[in-house]
Amino acid sequence: MSAKQLNPAYDGMTDQQVKRFKYWEFRTMAMCIFGYALFYFVRKNLSIAMPYLNEEMGISKSDLGLFLTLHGLIYGLSKFFNGIWGDRSNARYFLVTGLVFCGICNLLFGFSSSVLVLGIFWVLNGWFQGMGVPPCTRLMTHWIVPERLATKMSVWNTSHSIGAGLAIIFCGYVVSLNWGAWFDASSILSQHWRWCFLLPATIAILGAAVVWAFVRDTPSSVGLPELKTGKAAPADAKPHTKAEEKAEHKAFLRRKVFLNPTIWIIAVGNFFVYIVRFAVLDWGPTMLKEHLHMDISHAGWTVAAFEIAGIAGMLAAGWATDRFFGGRAPRTCVICMLMTALCLVGLYTLNEHTPLAVAIAILMSAGFFIYGPQALVGIAAANIATKRPSTGRPPPQGAPPPRQAVSAACSATAVRSSRAGGWVCWCSTPTGA
Repeated sequence: MSAKQLNPAYDGMTDQQVKRFKYWEFRTMAMCIFGYALFYFVRKNLSIAMPYLNEEMGISKSDLGLFLTLHGLIYGLSKFFNGIWGDRSNARYFLVTGLVFCGICNLLFGFSSSVLVLGIFWVLNGWFQGMGVPPCTRLMTHWIVPERLATKMSVWNTSHSIGAGLAIIFCGYVVSLNWGAWFDASSILSQHWRWCFLLPATIAILGAAVVWAFVRDTPSSVGLPELKTGKAAPADAKPHTKAEEKAEHKAFLRRKVFLNPTIWIIAVGNFFVYIVRFAVLDWGPTMLKEHLHMDISHAGWTVAAFEIAGIAGMLAAGWATDRFFGGRAPRTCVICMLMTALCLVGLYTLNEHTPLAVAIAILMSAGFFIYGPQALVGIAAANIATKRPSTGRPPPQGAPPPRQAVSAACSATAVRSSRAGGWVCWCSTPTGA
């Protein structure tokens, strides 16, 4: 039996077209993981650089906390607005543009010395960071059949952990190199922290060129038919005008998202998920270096272990949700958050005499449990808002699918919490200087 007979989404395609479509599906999926992982190279590099910004530039932790807070506020707004605008744009252009401008902001940050200028470039970076998720979601809804989209989205979600883990390990080694041996002491390039931005920025810009070369926006852009999704419209149905589609979409957002109390409950829960996740990612290396006296490269590996465990946690949470809770993701999220709270109690008890293996085990446990809600909350919100499984069905031209609209609305609240996590972690340190 041919693939198009097994899946009605391929109806109307020849066997050769189905074969080409699957090739492009795999290629697009790989580039979505690769491309979004690169955003972390120019986002989470600051967490490794912060101890050196404090030592070499005299920038206080309160100023660094302000950088993170403003970055998060702009990032949250960006994810919301770009989540809507991105659905009306060419995903290839949108993804590459965001990644290139993130790289440029990091290059400018790496060559700057004024606290004000550094803050401006990092806030601008926050806006362009919000251009990563929308095009990836759009690409997957166009290239992946609805029956496999949830699984593929879970696989794509590992790009968060892959990118953050590799970025932290890479930057941990970068700052540990003796740059003074290659550059005169009077040169700004002899300062370790600058290379945490210059090298990842270069990688991001080069990676953007790879994404540009390998990604195409929709099947029709490479001469393939679009996927057949949903029920066919009745023969006598009148086509919707753009004004009608826009009005319908606004009504959906108002009724199913902004005036839906359950969505707001989920958004508040997501607030606390991001507090834990970004507190560890942003302040973990600083805490491990200063409080546990770890070498910065070891601190990078320890925080990377948190991300590695998160990949297993995401996959386990998805399996448990389907296996034990009949697809009711909120129930899995509650259990995961309770276990995360226990892990954080263990993290609070760490001191400089704690064996490294124990510190890594506690952080990995926290990563395992916190990434379950991270992966499930968007699907839970979309299912509740639409009262049906989130299939990611491509919308009519110019109208974003419900899943993306709901996720965009939740993201604005969630990412703000990431900065609250930074302030909570900073305030709990013995010194706030």
